[in-house]
Amino acid sequence: MPGELLDNQGRGAASWHWPAVHPEARKFAAVAAVAALAALFLVGQWLAWPLGILTYCICAFFRDPLRVTPKGDRLIVAPADGLVTLIQKVPPPRELAMDDGTGSPSLGTAPVTRISIFMSVFDVHINRSPIGGTVRRVVYIPGKFLNADLDKASEENERQHILVDQGNGTLIGFTQIAGLVARRIVPFVKPGDIIAAGQRVGLIRFGSRVDVYLPEGTEPLVLLGQRIVAGETVLAQIGHGSLIEGVSQ
Repeated sequence: MPGELLDNQGRGAASWHWPAVHPEARKFAAVAAVAALAALFLVGQWLAWPLGILTYCICAFFRDPLRVTPKGDRLIVAPADGLVTLIQKVPPPRELAMDDGTGSPSLGTAPVTRISIFMSVFDVHINRSPIGGTVRRVVYIPGKFLNADLDKASEENERQHILVDQGNGTLIGFTQIAGLVARRIVPFVKPGDIIAAGQRVGLIRFGSRVDVYLPEGTEPLVLLGQRIVAGETVLAQIGHGSLIEGVSQ
């Protein structure tokens, strides 16, 4: 059940169950289901079956499984399911780097490590907070719909920046980026909200990417090409900076 405490000593209870479907799916699934029923009675099974499969696919896309988030003030967890496609040293986005006039803290302009996570249409698209703290900024930027796997998608695509302040001087910025198929970024949080690590903060419809900006002096604990799980995979440990190598096999 949500909120249940489990640990690495075997305490707690875990079992498999069907994932929930996020309410955002209801209108899309309802339209497809009604179309399938109408086709069944008015046209025939040759059209009803594909529409029925489409209804299932919509529900599967908006699935919202439970996740067990590791607890620890120094842990940064993955905000998205998907594939690590880029790990680069880059300046933070202007919307997170500069003073926004509200007095909220910013990431500054010095280059930091950015981890880019690509989500295909088969991945879970509910995004989660990498750390617990207070939401300081939520900035939506309209833009293009380039392939989200491209580096320039971080600067040209429709996107939404979120900045979370842990309250001890640690700031984590991350960006939801729309892709070729995605056409809307849906936020669940607003500035001033207090959230937990692994808490749901939004979703991106139909294929996309999330960029995470690590604090200075922190290096990833994940590898390029690695598949990761939102709210569960530890992306980094604050202050940890050693090289980790892996082998594709």
